Amino acid sequence: MARRVGFAVDLSGCTGCKACQLACKDKHRLGPGVLWRRVVEVAGGGWERDGSTWRDASWTYYVSVACMHCDRPICVEVCPTKAMTKGEDGIVTVDSERCMGCRYCEWACPYGAPQFDAASGVVTKCDLCSDHLAVGRDPACVEACPMRVLAVEDLEVGGSRGADTFPLPPSDLTEPRTRLAPHRDVGRAAIGPSRIGNEEEL
Repeated sequence: MARRVGFAVDLSGCTGCKACQLACKDKHRLGPGVLWRRVVEVAGGGWERDGSTWRDASWTYYVSVACMHCDRPICVEVCPTKAMTKGEDGIVTVDSERCMGCRYCEWACPYGAPQFDAASGVVTKCDLCSDHLAVGRDPACVEACPMRVLAVEDLEVGGSRGADTFPLPPSDLTEPRTRLAPHRDVGRAAIGPSRIGNEEEL
């Protein structure tokens, strides 16, 4: 049986530097507005009164997200030309020769992983840097992370853990093949007021 892999992200150590986002964009020469990996900032809290003084009770964490290479990829289900496929290794890819640019996959994916490239007229997406994996290297985003919070792991079917981390959608929608180690403030984000920062379009 083929090795089945997925991303692992330790949110507790992510500083939001976006080195992973930039490395991905650079390796794949992605055009303006096309981001296969995005770093989202989640923040909340503020100043709170503490007796006769005020204290800073604000908090922030970052979620680095790319294609989740789901066990039930809805992008594959809705693609009318079968350009989207899931391999035995668990990696979801798109065949640019078969893609007609209808963008159904882009609209259906709850993670925003498929990205329409206006210059080529087709959808593109993360393929877990399959060319790197084939020669024993990590994906570009993993190699670039200065905090070493990104990794590629062998994950069993149904192996997604922590994938319901706010602000990500419920994992039972597509059963994402990923492992997220949560940040300590994830619980505060889910129950209290929070702000979600938009990623930069590079």
